[in-house]
Amino acid sequence: MSVEGFDPATQTVTVLPAALEHFRKQLSAQDKAQAVRLSVKPSGCSGFMYILDLVEAAEQEDLKLQVEDVTLLIDRASLPIVRGSEIDYVREGINRQVKFINPNATSECGCGESFTVNE
Repeated sequence: MSVEGFDPATQTVTVLPAALEHFRKQLSAQDKAQAVRLSVKPSGCSGFMYILDLVEAAEQEDLKLQVEDVTLLIDRASLPIVRGSEIDYVREGINRQVKFINPNATSECGCGESFTVNE
């Protein structure tokens, strides 16, 4: 396995304080999870969907970003799509959810489940 270090100067993903606290709570509620893994997959009516998983260990090609005491793993293939993004945890009405502010997204579907990027 080769987990590469993450160079914030060129591969920035920012975890905002509310999301960092949310990830801490999620990780502490799990027995084995050690990190949060971010990836994207083709999905929905717009093109891509964000995937957040609580994982025990990195996958072979993951990049590692240490944000205080939380480890964020980013799927290398997803990096061009998420580079420059901010991850927040927001209240919208009565719901709370992880929100991605992605400068690479050119449009989102009406339900907010998927997004498009120019490749």
